[in-house]
Amino acid sequence: MSRGNGSIRRHVWVWDDGQIRRRRDAVAIEEPLEIRLQAGGVMQPLMTTMRTPGADFELAAGFLLAEGLVSAREQIGSIRYCVDGEQLYNTLTVDLRLPQLPPLAHLERRFVIGSACGVCGRAALDDLVVRGLTPLAPTAPLDPQTLTLLPDRLREAQAGFAATGGVHAAALFDRGGNLMTLREDVGRHNAVDKLVGWALLNRQMPLHHTIMLVSGRPSYEIVQKALVAGIPIVAAVSAPSSLAVQLAQQFSITLVGFLRGRRFNIYSAAHRLGLE
Repeated sequence: MSRGNGSIRRHVWVWDDGQIRRRRDAVAIEEPLEIRLQAGGVMQPLMTTMRTPGADFELAAGFLLAEGLVSAREQIGSIRYCVDGEQLYNTLTVDLRLPQLPPLAHLERRFVIGSACGVCGRAALDDLVVRGLTPLAPTAPLDPQTLTLLPDRLREAQAGFAATGGVHAAALFDRGGNLMTLREDVGRHNAVDKLVGWALLNRQMPLHHTIMLVSGRPSYEIVQKALVAGIPIVAAVSAPSSLAVQLAQQFSITLVGFLRGRRFNIYSAAHRLGLE
């Protein structure tokens, strides 16, 4: 058994049209990451997520921003791995430059609820309004042809998927369709958190002039993360969920699904593509 960047080599049996052979194959790593917060001399566990190791500091920063626990790079001090115990690189602490820990009750409620629908979905949207989030401002129309270029550029940069076939990707592009950065993870939400965390830690926020493309289904959580980061266009190769569409419509995010070849569906805010 050997371990590479985000993958591990395993021996597998391959059955191919009646023939069997043994070979080594790359499998995407999935391990827990516990995130702890510290502020005002108090430390508290925040969450544990299953993720692919790599860009863990970005994942933590992106999650904190998406959930409203921080609003600016200046509120994050150091991010460090714990140095004791066996989980050296699976536990990290975020030191916040805040007088005390932020309220965490809303996170406990969300994690218990799980997939939102009906009243829970309405409450999730209302929570964003309470946080002070507003519809994204209009932007100059983007040539729809630009979107059709992005899936191939995403695939070309997916080193983890090429090796394992088992990770999702989230990528940021500029309005010219040029790749800015890409992150991969076994979790779709984690990949987006890593992407947003990269922008936050590198002082690239807000992302008003970017396009985000995700390799899987754009759920409510993914569109929410885009909203907080100020990303006006979210595209995906698969279909969005109903609550993702509702969120995109309410906050004027251009949501594109089934982006394949030279065809795609626009579910909201088509004016950014010059189609309204």
